[in-house]
Amino acid sequence: MSRVITIDPGKSKCGLVLAEITEKKVYEAIVVKSELLENYLRKLINTEKISQIIIGNGTTSREIKKKLNFFKKEIITFEEKNTTYRAKARYFELFPISGLKFLMPREVFILNKNLDAISALIILEDYCKTKFTLNQNIDFKTWLK
Repeated sequence: MSRVITIDPGKSKCGLVLAEITEKKVYEAIVVKSELLENYLRKLINTEKISQIIIGNGTTSREIKKKLNFFKKEIITFEEKNTTYRAKARYFELFPISGLKFLMPREVFILNKNLDAISALIILEDYCKTKFTLNQNIDFKTWLK
């Protein structure tokens, strides 16, 4: 089993996805406050068999990469252009609108959603050139306090 972590870096928060490459399945998708990211990754790396970390090449990618020098395996920086924009469409692919809600504007449903984890998913999907499925009921709005 080859697990990978993908990070959509940001100044105040980062989207993070833990996925199984061979199964093309996402096991965790959260949004982490940037200052908590390093400690969270240390815990995750101790409990999961992580083969590589993929970081979007945006806002704070260099700083985050420096903080991950404890990770002795491959760290890849990958293009993340337009992932936040594309995350809105991907959100509705993952969580389709049904029933009478379909008559309402789509933006109503995404207004309070946090798309950073979905951006991390898109970085992973672009890198692997394939779509991933979600394991169980993953909530992309989750914040790590």
